[in-house]
Amino acid sequence: MKGSQLKNLIVRQPYIFALLILLVLIGVNLYFQPALFRITVLNSNLRVFYPLMLLAAGQTVVMIGGGIDISVGSTVSMVNAWLVTQMMDESTPLQLALILGTALLIGIVAGMFNGYVIAYLRLQPIVTTYATMFLYGGIALLILPRAGGSIPRELSRFYRTGDFLGIPVVFYLIAILLLAWYFLKNRRYSRFLYATGGNQESAYATGIPVNRIRFYSYVICGLMAALSGIALTFLTGSGDPRIGADMTLDSITAVVVGGTALTGGTGSMVGSVFGVAILGIIRNIISFADVPSWWRMLVNGVIIVIALATPGLYSLVRRKRL
Repeated sequence: MKGSQLKNLIVRQPYIFALLILLVLIGVNLYFQPALFRITVLNSNLRVFYPLMLLAAGQTVVMIGGGIDISVGSTVSMVNAWLVTQMMDESTPLQLALILGTALLIGIVAGMFNGYVIAYLRLQPIVTTYATMFLYGGIALLILPRAGGSIPRELSRFYRTGDFLGIPVVFYLIAILLLAWYFLKNRRYSRFLYATGGNQESAYATGIPVNRIRFYSYVICGLMAALSGIALTFLTGSGDPRIGADMTLDSITAVVVGGTALTGGTGSMVGSVFGVAILGIIRNIISFADVPSWWRMLVNGVIIVIALATPGLYSLVRRKRL
């Protein structure tokens, strides 16, 4: 494949570059962990990656529309705090369903608030979500002042070890996430979302309901953050009011590594899933390579910077050659 063809492919499908990085990292991980593709190891890795995949999926929708949401980690914490304080071993299936439904509603309401302030009151996304990050984090602390609590063991066990036809549950959950993106991508809302992120003024001039599109992007993001909080709670089986604090930056990084532009109008949820896998495998490599703890953050950061900078460097070199 010629250089121009590769460049055009990467422009049309921005997740291709993330896929190439992922394949290289998988090869490195295989060197340190030969059992990487055993079903039990894959299940272990993917169930850890999945909460961040959900969070990155919501962040992708917002960023394609030209926004950003740095309150998602606090929404995850709110949902986690709610679940561990409400779910009891003696809860009936109906009660569990109502608790989970309320958890989803928490995320939706959080997204609606962000979306209304940003889309209709015209406040800057980064300022608004920075403020709501503290608001939602404070609510999480109000619900659960300190780490503790638990959920019924059966729920956690199902997420960790459940399977259908010999295939772990998490594989189906990832497939559902990608199918949901395929469904959204083929709807008018998706076309309007890309147009809004690409050029808001032009989108408005062509009759696209820009405010409504941006509002719903934050609602979707809030819903995905709630789903992420549920998955993370099922994974850990316990509660922590600050459990989502580190996930916000990871979600943004994964989305950008996956090919979604911070300026909006470009991106794919498939790329974000690849981005989450890249971050997870980087951590695996650092761990299995026995890198000293004080070097781990540096190595992690350098690899991420390289992943983010390489497409731009490639374009720069191409322009100088022409």
